[in-house]
Amino acid sequence: MRFAKFIILAVTAMFLAGCGINNVPTYQQAMNAKWGDVQNQYQRRADLVPNLVETVKGYAAQEKDVLTAVVEARAKATQMVLPADIVNNPEAFKKYQDAQGALSQALGKLLSITEAYPDLKSNQNFLALQSQLEGTENRIAVARKDYIEAVRVYNTELVTIPGRWWAAWFYPTAKPAETFTATPGSETAPKVDFNKPKA
Repeated sequence: MRFAKFIILAVTAMFLAGCGINNVPTYQQAMNAKWGDVQNQYQRRADLVPNLVETVKGYAAQEKDVLTAVVEARAKATQMVLPADIVNNPEAFKKYQDAQGALSQALGKLLSITEAYPDLKSNQNFLALQSQLEGTENRIAVARKDYIEAVRVYNTELVTIPGRWWAAWFYPTAKPAETFTATPGSETAPKVDFNKPKA
């Protein structure tokens, strides 16, 4: 009798393990790891901004508005207090994405004005920072892509059978995750006037 109960328990455990009962937490952990990569790359970018601004300021101090916009955008992006449930919180996720998008736009304007300053463009420190920033932007793009794919897998598991059943029965706190969307206006390149008079 005892042996029969053990066999039934073992067969049940094998059945449950083989039919995806652990997919929801597994996919959730993978998604959380990818989210951590996104945050890490955004932080890497934020760490480059002060040196970049100081270097540009030395050659293009008259571009005060652009420099100030970059500093302010960085401050907003790095001073946000992120709730623990940010990936499941549409409002908080959008605020985070908007703050990072604002920093991206400000940095784009900063880099575009440097075209008007040949001495700055040939400065070795600026070139190194620009290269690091470009590399970081590429890493951000890859991290976001990986996160989006992890969210797709996780969210799909939550709405398809049997994942939907496992989530309802065993993981009731599992909620669909938010993902990145294109920033409105990002399809339009910023307009730069190199002929504007310098102060």
